Amino acid sequence: MITCYLRYVIDPFKIKEFEHYAKLWIPLVNKFGGQHHGYFLPSEGANNVALALFTFPSLGEYEQYRKDSFNDPECIAAFKYAEETRCVLSYERSFFKPLF
Repeated sequence: MITCYLRYVIDPFKIKEFEHYAKLWIPLVNKFGGQHHGYFLPSEGANNVALALFTFPSLGEYEQYRKDSFNDPECIAAFKYAEETRCVLSYERSFFKPLF
């Protein structure tokens, strides 16, 4: 099992746009076999940092999801929305193995 941690730097004046973008991705990750744990929007503290967490059964299945997402019309539309609204300024991706 592998959990992807995404840290976004977002435009603080476009939180509603980012929220829409996030809501697009939750069902898409699930559609490709992952389990989305949600997005975390700014509240207290930094107003330009958002997070997302989702899990796939293996790194290989995550990599297949990434490959397939570039050919999926809904994923392409989500990528395009972020690009057009410029709600995401940058992001970084890290992977973690859960410990229970």
